[in-house]
Amino acid sequence: MSTVDFCQEALKTRIAPPSLGSVKRRITVAAREMGWSVSRTRDVWYADPRVSIDGEELREIEMKAGIEYGREEARDLDAAIGRATALLVEMQAHSPRTLAHALIEAARILAGSRA
Repeated sequence: MSTVDFCQEALKTRIAPPSLGSVKRRITVAAREMGWSVSRTRDVWYADPRVSIDGEELREIEMKAGIEYGREEARDLDAAIGRATALLVEMQAHSPRTLAHALIEAARILAGSRA
């Protein structure tokens, strides 16, 4: 999950949840809550590919949403490493095909850690 995806999800589910009404109202509420312009908030809301989130903004969203990006990412990586480890252990007991699965999973972990 990218930083922008994380922030988009936090805005939509925690900072301005669906219970507030229309998307337009939710974006306005999120902008007010974050102290951002409506335009900036809309860009993050829709995960505009040109938008970037700096460290201070990320910390502010984490604080207001009550969730932490780093911990979520660490849990995802730990789960992926666990799956790869299980495949490697299984490889010792079974066929070379399992080695291929383990290597594919390891490649996914490496590719995901760069995102």
